[in-house]
Amino acid sequence: MNDSTPSSSPLSVDLVIPLYNEEEALSPFHARLCAALEALPHAFTIYYVDDGSSDGTLKQLEALAAADRRIRVVELSRNFGHQAALTAGLQQTKGDWVVTLDGDGQHPPDLIGEMLRLGLSGYDIVLTQRVDEEKVSLFKRLTARGFYALVNRIGDTQIQPGAADFRLMSRAAVDALNSMPEYHRFIRGMVAWMGYRSVILPYQPPQRLGGRSKYSLRKMLNLASDAVFSFSLVPLYIGISVGGLFLLLALLEAVYVLSFWVTGQQSSLTPGWSSTIFVLLVVGGSLMITMGLIGMYVGYIFQEVKRRPVYLVRRILGGEDKDA
Repeated sequence: MNDSTPSSSPLSVDLVIPLYNEEEALSPFHARLCAALEALPHAFTIYYVDDGSSDGTLKQLEALAAADRRIRVVELSRNFGHQAALTAGLQQTKGDWVVTLDGDGQHPPDLIGEMLRLGLSGYDIVLTQRVDEEKVSLFKRLTARGFYALVNRIGDTQIQPGAADFRLMSRAAVDALNSMPEYHRFIRGMVAWMGYRSVILPYQPPQRLGGRSKYSLRKMLNLASDAVFSFSLVPLYIGISVGGLFLLLALLEAVYVLSFWVTGQQSSLTPGWSSTIFVLLVVGGSLMITMGLIGMYVGYIFQEVKRRPVYLVRRILGGEDKDA
């Protein structure tokens, strides 16, 4: 539990905001963010992480950093993905508290004050939970429910449905998260795994300020894959169970055939190619699935042991470290 208490010196709070092609939303979002921060008596530093944007996002960030000394711009060398961009920002922070939120406007900055109040009351992590199911498409609702049900069912870590990457963390929690060097990062699962004292703050997300969601179906599937294979060995147990099932069926088949020999009814055994082919196809398919699951884990291990960095920083702009 965090032991931070209010003092005469202002509390230092860092904001980490990953951006990828948010040219349309950035200006109104920053205005909304500044309005929310003006009402709070803390010392804020804003870390905008440009995740290899190909539009005018970076130029806007350069202008914002030149006008506001609270802003640091972390420019990544290419698009590494949302989780990597969050990691890049988190590893730059030094504040007593850190807030992570998206820059598309759907994570309302107005909640930051309430999040800090909850954190200072004794929580190390304040999670936010979306409560707008009626505004989300049926496909997204069903896939989200299925994802969280699967991860919570097969994994050892329970992840709150609807609690994405809009959260407040104490310095201790951020340092613990930064100490995890894994390559395939599912941060909401990693935060849940740490087990720090946490509380949930429900919220109604507003509409996007511009552009469209950058989470394509492929990226969502990749994130789901990272969640399943990083936090559960159940797929391997499924493969073992399938193998055991077929061993049991083979034993039953052997007993069945031996019964004809024991009773002297060998002539009743009629060879048939269809049953043989059926068994071969089922067994072969099961073996391929099991080998594929094992291959996924081996692939994850291979990418971990190479020890490549999760992200690469091209440059850092703003504040006291201009053109660092």
